[in-house]
Amino acid sequence: MKKFGVSFIKWRVRTVTITLNVIHYYKFSASYFLCIFDKIFTMKEFHITVVATNNPAILKFEANDFLVKGSYEFKNIDEAKDSPLAQQLFYLPFIKTVYISGNFIALERFDIVDWKDVKDEVAQQLVEYLNAGEPIVNEPETSKKQAITVYGEVTPNPGVMKFVANKKIVPATFEFKNIDEAKESELAKQLFHFPFVKEVFFDENYVSVTKFDIIEWDEAAPQLREFIRDYLADGKEVVSANAKSNESQSQSVETIALDDTSKQIVDILEEYVKPAVASDGGNILFQSYEEQSGTVNVILQGACSGCPSSTFTLKNGIENMLKNMLGDKVKEVVALNG
Repeated sequence: MKKFGVSFIKWRVRTVTITLNVIHYYKFSASYFLCIFDKIFTMKEFHITVVATNNPAILKFEANDFLVKGSYEFKNIDEAKDSPLAQQLFYLPFIKTVYISGNFIALERFDIVDWKDVKDEVAQQLVEYLNAGEPIVNEPETSKKQAITVYGEVTPNPGVMKFVANKKIVPATFEFKNIDEAKESELAKQLFHFPFVKEVFFDENYVSVTKFDIIEWDEAAPQLREFIRDYLADGKEVVSANAKSNESQSQSVETIALDDTSKQIVDILEEYVKPAVASDGGNILFQSYEEQSGTVNVILQGACSGCPSSTFTLKNGIENMLKNMLGDKVKEVVALNG
């Protein structure tokens, strides 16, 4: 394998030596070089985790920090002219395709080797390359960033956190249970590249993220907040024009021959319930009303879906409200998805 570069330690020593010579020659202020030293010695050290994929020919090498802002695919060394890392990888005779996106590098091999024989060496070379500060992809200059702030907010659901922006990001609500459902949302697809992200939900000015239990929020939240902020600051599209919100699909059902009681239920949910659950990072959609049994069926989204307190909220909050406002017409409120 072609050597990716000098070792991380040698690179640091050489950098410090050069810096000391410059100090001596130019007699710059001590505070300025203290800043330089701080940057040198507090650089984030990369680690690589090897992750199998559904395709035995493709292996993912996940880093512990972001590598690039965009997503890139290179089929050969000529296509990789803007990626020094991909060019280096194509010197390996068994590399067929290089994918670089977010925090990972995925490699597709030819059948001349098995990954079990070379994956450890490739991972080690990637670690050395990244920690030497070598370029990954020469990404094009983006337009001036927008002034975006994003803050994290806990929700009643311990598995969900809400990330609130200072601007409207979507025109309606969108929910994605997995990366396959997120084909019309580049932001959601990028978020699913985090190994701990389970579900993604968008509402007007926030993103609710459901995580797996493999990580705590004090570690996951800063990564997500920074990524969402940078994504929005670049002015990128959150959902495509072809994306269909869950809300619009529900409204199309609601407008088809709803009886008077169903219309009243919808109005109550819209006016009294939705604002409250939205403040907790969730959403509620009317699905149907069964007149004979007095049952109201709803769908919970975002932080409300799977929340330990959702049953209490349904029974003691929403159900009681509908009973008080509609009398005997409502006997029970049921969440179809939990």
